[in-house]
Amino acid sequence: MNICCFILILHKFCVGIISLISMEEGALVSQRTESDPEKDGDLKTQIDKLWQEVNSLKEMQALQTVCLRGTKIHKKCYLASEGAKHFHEANEDCIAKGGTLAIPRDNDETNSLRDYGKKSLPGVADFWLGITDMVNEGKFVDVNGMALNYFNWDRSQPNGGKRENCVLFSQSSQGKWGDEVCRTVKRYICEFLIP
Repeated sequence: MNICCFILILHKFCVGIISLISMEEGALVSQRTESDPEKDGDLKTQIDKLWQEVNSLKEMQALQTVCLRGTKIHKKCYLASEGAKHFHEANEDCIAKGGTLAIPRDNDETNSLRDYGKKSLPGVADFWLGITDMVNEGKFVDVNGMALNYFNWDRSQPNGGKRENCVLFSQSSQGKWGDEVCRTVKRYICEFLIP
């Protein structure tokens, strides 16, 4: 079964569950003249679980859509930006889509990200990564504040001191990193973790 059929079936399933929940809630409201607190709690729990499942299915559907528009590599999907933004705007855009700026965690991810970047951002020399040392100068962490175990700095990088606190991925240097002024406008790639 191809991914489009899967998404269509998943969408119909979600619509069906929402209709079922709405019908159950309507039936419950019309049946209640004298309510049994124990039954009310049990039904509410079931309805809450169904809503959680519906929301989880919606998230999975959205993630599948992102993977279709971008690329799936390892347990991540990457989606290249359509325009350029400064670091904070780029990060907010990725968060709004349900992800973060891309954060390569090893050489394999760096190579995959480099290949995807060259294919999806042709002619772009570099793009933002989700890495910064804004909080503690010289201590680079990901945009979630987590310490990094992998670095891929270019020669003589990082070199910007307190002025350059955001990290870019250099396609011209085969995926090496450099620090840059965060207000610089660059393209970017969002990353989405696949559960």
